[in-house]
Amino acid sequence: MPAVPPSVLPWVVTGPTASGKTALALELAARTGREILSMDSMAVYRRMDIGTAKPSQAERARVPHHLIDLCEPHESFDTARWCDAAAAALAEAQQRGRHVLFVGGTPLYLMAFFKGMLQGPGRDDALRAGLEARESAAPGTLHAELSERDPVAAARIHRNDLRRLVRALEVLALTGKPISEQQDHFERDGWARPCRIVVVERLRDDLHDRVKTRTEAMLDQGLLAETEAIERSGGFSPTSGAAIGYAECRDFLRGRYKDRTELRNRIRRNTHQLIRRQSTWLRRLPGVARIDPDAGIDALAAAFESPDSGGDHR
Repeated sequence: MPAVPPSVLPWVVTGPTASGKTALALELAARTGREILSMDSMAVYRRMDIGTAKPSQAERARVPHHLIDLCEPHESFDTARWCDAAAAALAEAQQRGRHVLFVGGTPLYLMAFFKGMLQGPGRDDALRAGLEARESAAPGTLHAELSERDPVAAARIHRNDLRRLVRALEVLALTGKPISEQQDHFERDGWARPCRIVVVERLRDDLHDRVKTRTEAMLDQGLLAETEAIERSGGFSPTSGAAIGYAECRDFLRGRYKDRTELRNRIRRNTHQLIRRQSTWLRRLPGVARIDPDAGIDALAAAFESPDSGGDHR
């Protein structure tokens, strides 16, 4: 089979939170005429704008964006639903003769879409209800149990991400195997969908400085008010409510933190933990290009033409 030219493959710009990938990707999309497909698990929720750093209306007018604002915060949304939406958006763009640029820092979305979804056991509603009841009675119970039984999965899942914690323990209970072992297809050579991938990486201290600035900016822009408004009009699902920024603001509004300083510090700490989990996933990506964002747009564009950006072999 002849090789597919890199210029017509889907391109992917990924990297940890606060790495600067979004700004670089926007410039690249504008330069190359590509449309952006968001690969952010929290940007799918309407009205969750400040805490997800969604592109502004001006940015959306400059470059078409897709896979943003797909559902309400109180609705259930999972990886399978995103993969279906991404496949539809990709096909629609290709039918119009447009190329696309996937942009975001949700590694599970990237792996599930381009490597393939885990074909695990079906859901067990009674088992799920029992797990959710245990977590409600003693928050942190499920993450602690998963840490003992499947520490690899626990390292990738935030302690407040109830949906993924329940699924991991459900799979373990129904199959007797940790979900991390069953996701070994992520480690195999080849990709279900050919693509080109560039990971944007920054030094740890630089990321921490950017998280500090970003957190202050979000709070100044009204993250607390945005959270309160959502709580008053439908509320959050277990998944959306676990989003960093919103989870801490909800706790603050319930009186669990003594002041705004503690709120700010909690968001920063949990963002740093998220970055570590994202980085763990992204280090596993085989044969992809990696750049420092300070290298600029020309370096990013060149990386996609390099064979190091991988992902184009089945």
